[in-house]
Amino acid sequence: MRTVCEYVHLNPARAKLLAREQPLREYRWSSFGEYLKAPSRRPAWLRVDRVLGETGIPKDSTAGRRRFEEEMEERRAEERSAQWKAVRRGWCLGEEQFRRQLLEQVHERAGAHHYGGEIGQSVEEKARRIIADELVKMDWEEADFGRRRKGDVGKVRIARRLRRETTVSKRWIAQRLSMGSVSNVTFCLKRGRKR
Repeated sequence: MRTVCEYVHLNPARAKLLAREQPLREYRWSSFGEYLKAPSRRPAWLRVDRVLGETGIPKDSTAGRRRFEEEMEERRAEERSAQWKAVRRGWCLGEEQFRRQLLEQVHERAGAHHYGGEIGQSVEEKARRIIADELVKMDWEEADFGRRRKGDVGKVRIARRLRRETTVSKRWIAQRLSMGSVSNVTFCLKRGRKR
């Protein structure tokens, strides 16, 4: 909660919508200024108690709100890019299992509002599941891809399923299944169709 609130309140500064010397409260399109008002002067629907509590401020008082503003300005000043890189550059903040669940949902419901990175990761996640499923069916291990020949019938079967059920590239398939070059994957897929 605290991370998300800080991210939102610091956005105007990160987007350079405020000059360095301008305080965060001056950005009129943010709710941050409302957090700093007395309860009687802010909208009734805006609850600040939880955010203040997450910041270690026990009471919605003049001193508490002043401390909240100071902390946010301190956060703005110390802005550690490495700490916030995942939030600013990524599309998902959370553990690996959570990310996988989101990717599955993106794949099922992908639309115009999803970005290429999200969809690409979702497609690759589906491809990995297909590969894992095929490995179990064939009683293979990951290492078998490196041990078997590039045009192995099992590899070709997996490659055909990947092309049929996903949009991963032939280059991705060639690297992932140890099938050599893109042209070899193309050749193996064509040869498999003729049979």
